Amino acid sequence: MDDATRVSAPIARERARVQAPEGPYAALTIHREANTKPDRLRELVTALNESGWTFVFPVHPRTRKVMDEHGIEPAPSLHPIEPVGYLEMLALVAGSARVVTDSGGLQKEAYWLRIPCITLRSSTEWVDTVLAGANTLAEPAEVKTALENARFPDDAPQLYGNGHAAEGIADALYSLTRA
Repeated sequence: MDDATRVSAPIARERARVQAPEGPYAALTIHREANTKPDRLRELVTALNESGWTFVFPVHPRTRKVMDEHGIEPAPSLHPIEPVGYLEMLALVAGSARVVTDSGGLQKEAYWLRIPCITLRSSTEWVDTVLAGANTLAEPAEVKTALENARFPDDAPQLYGNGHAAEGIADALYSLTRA
């Protein structure tokens, strides 16, 4: 993933067409089943609406269905857009001031892009990003404070590879063919 992020980010910045507002915004994704239960989703959207932040929100089909069926309305500062592809999402994240997500993969991409992340879950697979101070776990009542306080640490350690795994694998395979 680090390799893909490293290689694709410049391409995404150059080619991807994303619907991002002027000024600082947070890239938002909500798609996990636990967060798309109607009461939980309503609580999250309310917290996001009240945070004072502007969000770009590619809405997952499951999330859209629950929002539509239960009348969950985003505030004008929460800009719902159609789902986007990998390069568009990477460009959206790379241009954001914050990432707010329940996605495991997006937490890591935010880390590699040095974007502070707020994870809308009580736990994460990527505990090292939290320990490094780059990712904050937040329940709905904590979202506003998490957004205000989120910073990417200057001394963040290299995590989850160095972005050059493909070259190492190719070198190892090449060395086997010479033997």
